[in-house]
Amino acid sequence: MSKEIVSFEGVHCANCSTPMQGEFCHECGQSIHTVLRPMHHMVEDTLDMVLHVDGRVIHTLPPLFLKPGFLTLEYFSGRRQRYVAPFRLMFVLALLAFFVCHLVVGSADLFHVGPQASAGTGQFAKDTTPDAVRAHFEQMRQDIEKSKEHSDKKAKHFNRLVNEERDHANHRLIELHATPMPNVSVEDMDFTSDAIDIPWLPAAINHSLDRARIRATTNFREIQNGGEQATEAEERVISSVFHVLPQTMFVLMPLFALLLKFTYLFKRRLYMEHLIVAVHSHAFLFLCLLLGLLLYSLGGWLQPHAAWVGTPVRVLLWALWAWSLVYLLLMQKRVYRQGWFMTIVKYLFVGWCYTILASVALTCAGILGMTN
Repeated sequence: MSKEIVSFEGVHCANCSTPMQGEFCHECGQSIHTVLRPMHHMVEDTLDMVLHVDGRVIHTLPPLFLKPGFLTLEYFSGRRQRYVAPFRLMFVLALLAFFVCHLVVGSADLFHVGPQASAGTGQFAKDTTPDAVRAHFEQMRQDIEKSKEHSDKKAKHFNRLVNEERDHANHRLIELHATPMPNVSVEDMDFTSDAIDIPWLPAAINHSLDRARIRATTNFREIQNGGEQATEAEERVISSVFHVLPQTMFVLMPLFALLLKFTYLFKRRLYMEHLIVAVHSHAFLFLCLLLGLLLYSLGGWLQPHAAWVGTPVRVLLWALWAWSLVYLLLMQKRVYRQGWFMTIVKYLFVGWCYTILASVALTCAGILGMTN
């Protein structure tokens, strides 16, 4: 201790002029180090502030994944310095998990409803003029309409065929440096008959609800009809869902803590304790989601080159899913220290309630995504 005091002898805080006894002022907390440093030091500080990339990660992630309840009990015991803070840990893992999930879902053709967007010219490759392409498409459209009249298949099947041929025709028109044929847009559809008009709501809210209904109906019809419009609609919906999903999931966390507070009411624990349990539980789930997505992507990348990889990857994914269920049960048992019977009963009750809450949250996120 004496060496540390001697090394800062005669040095005063630039902010409050207090004699320094270490790297940080014990009066105001300001660091002795200047902020006017080379750019690479600022980048390092930024990474440390946002991601907290230091030795704490090594001490935090393994027990988070392998030791149910360990980090929570360490936090309650006051041994917090060597671990990443719970909220920062969950935030970073959620950020990474949703980012990877967006990449995986965006490249997985999630809806599989209509035909894929055309990348070629189809039967229009032999047409040498824009007028010939348009005439060819009109003839094909009429033939499809005639088939529709003599078939019992649903109309949306024929709409997909028309949109697919329109995509081929438009690709050929682009090759001929001509203007593509317009697709059916929102303005071409009749939405006025089902306009939302709730008498006790202000006109502005009714108008916003009606616009959301129109956007949702448009996205649904475009996905149903297929073609390039379906691909664009899918991308819009997926991006919108992942824009809303983080906020939706973060709303679930305090609700989960409130559910734990109700379930363990007679334990007389503070709400903050239940919130820490909820934070660590969600951090573990986000870590499992991240690992599962990475495994799934790795399997999809390796399987074309080594078909035998598929089975081990599936086994690992099932093992990860089973471990997540067992982990949460063991965590609940170790943190709240009740007998196995009561722990299992409360675990099933909390899991059932949380599944309903998560389903409602995901449904709301999907609805909001469709209205983009």
